[in-house]
Amino acid sequence: MSRIAPTNEEILAHARVHARSVADEIGVDIDAVDWAVSPRAKRRAGACRWNADEETATIVISRRAYETFERDAFEAVVRHELIHAWEFQRFGESDHGPRFRERADEFDVSVHCESFTKPRYRLRCRQSDCDWTLRRHRASKPVTSPDRYHCGDCGGSLVVEHVESGRTWTTTNEYDDARAALGDDW
Repeated sequence: MSRIAPTNEEILAHARVHARSVADEIGVDIDAVDWAVSPRAKRRAGACRWNADEETATIVISRRAYETFERDAFEAVVRHELIHAWEFQRFGESDHGPRFRERADEFDVSVHCESFTKPRYRLRCRQSDCDWTLRRHRASKPVTSPDRYHCGDCGGSLVVEHVESGRTWTTTNEYDDARAALGDDW
């Protein structure tokens, strides 16, 4: 049996219903929050954008996250973004600092969302005693020119892996070769 994709209205209805159930506890003015669905987001399950001139927050929910996450995980994303909205409304700014982390603990919310898509690339440190890794969805500069960048932990050199094929490279030329070799499978 195939599952029918939810409409944007259904996604937003779920988000709004949950938001109204926790808004008073969080302390956010839910009437000053707008909602949107992102059909393109691959890495972020949600985002909160602040319009200081209008003093409104817009919470953007990722369609892919909604379709991937279980109900509890999706609702945690809504609470996470509501905490950002609360910070914007109360302090005019928001980040994942100590104040956010304290509120996140209160409302059973992770500071960082679990991944809901497989990364296209994985960067790893080449030092055998270092297990630093970084996931990327786009061919950023460290992906295309890993020889110009270093490990975030030990400063060692990097290797990049094209996750789907397993092909790796450590230089710009090797990146170009891998891309050419994979052709349409890139």
